[in-house]
Amino acid sequence: MNLAIKRLAHAADVVGVGILLSISTAQAQKTYSVESGRTTVTLADSFVSALKSLDVTPGTVSPTEMKDGRVNFPITGGAIDLDTGRGQLLHSGGLTLTAGKTEVKLQSFILDSTGSEPVITGLVVEDGKLVGRVSLFKIHYPYEISLPLKPDHGVLKGDDLGLSLTSTAASALNAAFHVTAFSAGFDVGTADVKAILDL
Repeated sequence: MNLAIKRLAHAADVVGVGILLSISTAQAQKTYSVESGRTTVTLADSFVSALKSLDVTPGTVSPTEMKDGRVNFPITGGAIDLDTGRGQLLHSGGLTLTAGKTEVKLQSFILDSTGSEPVITGLVVEDGKLVGRVSLFKIHYPYEISLPLKPDHGVLKGDDLGLSLTSTAASALNAAFHVTAFSAGFDVGTADVKAILDL
C-alpha cells in the first residue's frame, strides 16, 4: 500500500470514529430543555381554613388563575435530566395573601430538584418590598420515582405531589401577619405537573 492510500485509509478511520462518537453523544443526551407546561395546585382544606380563620384572603398574580381551590401556574422554561431526575421548572404568576393593609406576594416559582431534597422556591414581596427568593414548599412524592424518567410523547407528568411549608416560609408568614399559626410541615396541598420537553 503506497503512502497516499495509507493516508486515505487513516482519514477514513478518523471520520468513522468521529461519526461513532457523535452517535454515542446523541444517544447519551438525557438533559432536555422545558418549553412550556403547567403546574396545577389543589389547596388543602386545612390551609384554606387556616387563612380564613386569620382573615387572610388568597389571590393571584397574573397570569395565574384560581377557581374552586385549584391554582394554575404556567411553566415558562427550565431543564430536566431524565437519568437523574435533577432539574428546574420555571413558572410565571403567583399567589397573594392579604390581611388588612398587609399583602404578601409569592411569585415566579421554581420547582427545583437539584438539591438534597425537592423544593419550590419563590420571590417574596411584602407590602411592595422585595424580600428575596425563598424556599417556600417542600415536595413530597406519593410514590417511588422510577429512573430514568420517561416522557410520554414529549410530555413529562408528575401527579399528586404533596406540598408543605418550609420552616423559612412558615416563619415569614407568621412574621408578616403577626400570628403563630404556621409551622414547618403545614400541609399546603397537592401539585400536578405537566411539562412539555424540547426533544
